Formats: sequence, C-alpha cells, structure tokens
Amino acid sequence: MGSTIAFVSAKIGTAAFTAPFASYVGAAAHCEWCGLRELCLPAGLAPHAVRLFERVISNRMRVKRRDSLYRPDDLFTAVYAIRVGTFKTSMLAEDGREQITGYFMGGEILGADGISHGHHRCGAVALEDSEVCVLPFHLLEKFAHELPAFGHNLYRLISKDVCRSQDMMFLLGSMRAEQRLVTYLLNLAARYQARGYSGTEFMLRMTREEIASMLGLKLETISRLFSHLQGEGLIQVQGRSVKLLDSAALRWIVGKQSQFES
Repeated sequence: MGSTIAFVSAKIGTAAFTAPFASYVGAAAHCEWCGLRELCLPAGLAPHAVRLFERVISNRMRVKRRDSLYRPDDLFTAVYAIRVGTFKTSMLAEDGREQITGYFMGGEILGADGISHGHHRCGAVALEDSEVCVLPFHLLEKFAHELPAFGHNLYRLISKDVCRSQDMMFLLGSMRAEQRLVTYLLNLAARYQARGYSGTEFMLRMTREEIASMLGLKLETISRLFSHLQGEGLIQVQGRSVKLLDSAALRWIVGKQSQFES
C-alpha cells in the first residue's frame, strides 16, 4: 500500500479544472459519513482505504441551478461524483438545438464522456443547487491499480453510464411515445428508491421540454401523454410532482416485468 500512500500524498489540488461557473468548497470530503457511499464505493472497502480515497478527492464543488459544471470540448481532467443534486447532460444539434443526452443524480458519476478523446463531448448543467466531488482521473487510475476492488467498482459505475446510453438508443428506436415516457418514469422511480427515497412519488427536475428532448418527442406529445396517464388513473401530476398510482399497469404498458436499472 506504500505506493498508494505516496501518490495520494502528492499535490493533488493543482490540476487545472474547467468549471468556470462552479465554486469550490473548502471542507474536505468524508466518504465514511456520506449517505451515498454505497453507490460510489465498493462494499467492504477497508476504513483505511476509504481515508486514502478521500485524499484523492481534490475538491468539492458547488454548482448553482442552471450553471455549468463543464461544457462541450472542455479539457477532460476529472470525473465528478454527485453528492447532492441532479444534472442534465446535453449536446448541440447541427441546427443549434440543445439535445438532452442524460439525467444524473446523487451517487452517479459525471464526465466519463471525456475519457476516450481527452475532451468532453457533452456539457453538464445543474438542475438544482448541487455539489460534486472532483476526482482527478489520473489519480483514480493509480488508485484503481493499487486497489482492484475499487477499480472494479469504478469501471462498474462507468459501464452503467454506457448501459444507460444503450438503453436510451433502444428506447428511441423501438418504443412508441407512451412507452418512452412510462419507461422514463419507472426508471426515475427505481433510481430514487435505490437512494432511500420514495419509489412512487418524486419531483421532475427537468422541464417537460427537456424530457421531450431526451425522449425524442415533441413538447405537445409529452404534455398530452402526462394528461392521458393521469386520466387513466395511472399517475398523479401536480406541477413537477409525480406520483405513480399503478406501477404494475405502467410496467404492462412498457411490455416487460423486469427490474429497471437503478
């Protein structure tokens, strides 16, 4: 473990991060006390290894609602573990429209899109006042080499992001409009439940226009579908608050009974 101690003892706060709209938080991160630890770190990681990992976290950053964490083409230097809040990722279409590519919440990793080319392909914007842990990627690679259990968990988190992208491609390519929205709602419910929140009642942090963009639908279609599902007694909608009244019927609409990705 000596080499691990050596590299995490280096000056880890000097990397150049490109987050012009985020503010750094001076206090150190404490993974042992974090309620999302089980989502970020592998189960059974020894306390001394957790403390070493905390030293890899160079900073915590606060990002205000609608501010950017990073933009398309920004230099890739780190990935970000969401401690508090939610983010959307997006790209600009050829005609200048924003295309939503993902929705991320506490315990999930942002920024993995920059690994392959050294620059971010997407931008990440906070949907509410949020906070992230900054994980310099070159240090993560070294830490993963020293602690295989951590490395396996890191690759699992990154692969989940890839799987979500593949699921989205399948959704857009094979499902009708109603199935797309229901799948999105069930997926949100499962992810909130995995974090200890209600799996039937939650807030929609994205606007209906943003949801429409992510699902490849028109705004009027999304509005019509919300009204239809509520009229059928399957959901209850009040502003951005959504309550799933009949999850079994919603799963029947999608056409499968399997557990949704959390």
